Order: sequence, then C-alpha cells, then structure tokens
Amino acid sequence: MSNIVAMNTGLYNPFQHFDFLYKKCFLSGSTFNSPVIQLPLIPKWLLAQAGLTGEEQIQFLDESIRSYNTLVIPANSEVNEQFLIPLEHKIEQAFAKGYAGVSTLTELEIFNWVGKFLYGFVYIEMHAALRKEMTADGLNMSQSLMMKFANLNFMLQNLYTSIAFEDFTPWSITVVKLENKETPFSFRDEINTLTFSLKFKDFGIVACLQDNGTNKRFHQEIINEISDKALTAEQFEELTARFYYSAYLFNRLPEYTIMPVEGTTYFEAMPLRGNMSKPLFDVWQHKVYAQVLENFWKPWGYVQFEIIKDPNNPMSFFENPCLPTAG
Repeated sequence: MSNIVAMNTGLYNPFQHFDFLYKKCFLSGSTFNSPVIQLPLIPKWLLAQAGLTGEEQIQFLDESIRSYNTLVIPANSEVNEQFLIPLEHKIEQAFAKGYAGVSTLTELEIFNWVGKFLYGFVYIEMHAALRKEMTADGLNMSQSLMMKFANLNFMLQNLYTSIAFEDFTPWSITVVKLENKETPFSFRDEINTLTFSLKFKDFGIVACLQDNGTNKRFHQEIINEISDKALTAEQFEELTARFYYSAYLFNRLPEYTIMPVEGTTYFEAMPLRGNMSKPLFDVWQHKVYAQVLENFWKPWGYVQFEIIKDPNNPMSFFENPCLPTAG
C-alpha cells in the first residue's frame, strides 16, 4: 500500500484507511463539518426519466443481488448541496433533451457524472469486501487496482476543489446518436478497467475513465467513420464491445504526479511508454473479440461461431468496419 499512502497530495484518500464504512463523505472525507447523508447511487430523476421503479436488480462481485433503491453512497450534505446537486441537475436537463442535450455537455461534466456513478459501485464493492474480510490486510485486491480507484477518486474531487489536468485528458469519452429514439435505459460497467457505457432515448455514451485518452485514439478510425451518423442498436453494441475489449488489452497503469500549488492541485500524466518497449495494447485477437461481441449481441442471438466465420473479417454492422489489426 505504500505508494498510495505516501502520496501527500492534499486530496482525500479513502484507500489510506479504507474509509468504506459509510461514515465519511465518499468524495471529501472529513473536509467539511456538515453532516453526512446517504445519497441514492442511481438518482431518482434518472429512475423517473427511465420509467423504472427502483425495484430493478443488479448483481455485485460477491454475487449478492440488490435492488437499485437500496444502493446508497455517503456524502457530506454541503458537498451534496453545493456541488453534486448542480451536476445532477445539469445532467438531468441534458438527458431530458436526449442526444441534442447530451452532446452539449463538456467531457468533464460527463466524466464527473459517470465517474461518480462508477465510483459509487466501487465504494459498495469495497464496503462488502471489508465487511467480509474485516481486516484491511485480508483484502484480496491488487495494488494496481487500488491505485486506479484512488486516482479516480482524486480526479473526481475536482467537483468541490480546484484541480487542473496539465496537457492531457485522463479519460476517453464518446457520445453517439442512436437511430431508435425510444431506446430504454440500460448501462454496463467493468470496474477493473473502469469502463462504462449507457444507452437511453436517442443517445449512447461509452467511457474509459482512466486511460489518458488512449482507447479513443485506438478506435479513432471508426469514431471518424460514424461521426454525425445515427447508430442502430447492433452498431452501438458493436462499438461498445470494441471499447470494452481494448480497455482489457490496455496494458499500462497510468500514473500521475499530483502537486498542490496555491489552492489548485495539478495532475501531470507520467509518459505511458515509460521504459517499457512493448506496445500500449496487448495483441488484438479476433477470436477473443468475437467472444466479447457474442455477449454484447445477446439480444440478437449471434454466436461466436457465426461472428468469426471468416477468421480475418469478423461480422460487423458497419459498412466500413475499421477493425484494429489483429495479431
């Protein structure tokens, strides 16, 4: 744990003492003196817009199944009123207008909202793991994963304190238009790679929250190809599958120099290349990609065998598939 604990950034670090017991604000720790309240992880406005009851269920890593309504995270009431509610309000208004609204949001606003959502799941998973282990030493979690989660939390603190990202963006965010204007709300996440996607109404969002923009550059060709086009449901799932697979192949742990200077905390990204000669991504394999696609295309029943009938050209719903070069 030493490298996380040793970082004296002036920012709150919940991983230092494993503060996942619902006593301190998930974002600011004990920075403010006002009381801590429990916030719904899936905001009420979103359930309302999506026509959900909150009784819908979700499965966690420890295989427990819980309903949306029961998922909460602790937040300081001042942080909530001054910083979180205004963010939720802005996202709510954008979602209400569909793609036309969402496409006007800044990437930082999307990062903050998606990051808070995904980090809320991390918080709940950490709480469950701690309850089970009861000692931090017994917590079976890799050093690098904790560092990734801690860095995400540090970055989200831009919500209440001044943070500057120097000449880089920590995330890859892609917002697309969907053909079906009545797409029901659904989301996916992969907390190990901090990848998240959602679709709703006539828009879709795909986000990798800790890759310094690398996944987006990796898929730049297909992103250019689809810009200004409305995607079919199959196309959106295909695009999403590519991001989830490349996030899995991404083999670097982004590291940052974090420096507080006169009231602003500056994040500088360490070079991803570092002293490693191997490429940033492990080799793309169409066979594995086809397994991922099969999962994303479940509603249409395409199986891996069909998807990869031609081993060099996996099935695609894009006219010009722009697939990464396979190894």
